[in-house]
Amino acid sequence: MAVKFILSDYIAQAMAQAVYDKLEDGNFAGRIPPCPGVIAFAVTLRQCEEELRSILEDWLLVGLKMGHTLPVIANINLNQEPEGESLEAV
Repeated sequence: MAVKFILSDYIAQAMAQAVYDKLEDGNFAGRIPPCPGVIAFAVTLRQCEEELRSILEDWLLVGLKMGHTLPVIANINLNQEPEGESLEAV
């Protein structure tokens, strides 16, 4: 049975949609269009990518905790009720 890491997959797919711009002052800005408010700024492109991932992770955890509707990315829908086996004794 293959192990599936849904949050890791979601983050990887969201980061694959990231858009980066070099600003006039030489700094970089990054954003993930399907995720409103997930924006980062940094001196280097690598730092911008790292900051963007961190912001995405925080945004995602807050959204899950608060019950916000999150965008479906690469057919990964985090808005569905979790499926699992009952923990009750049989």
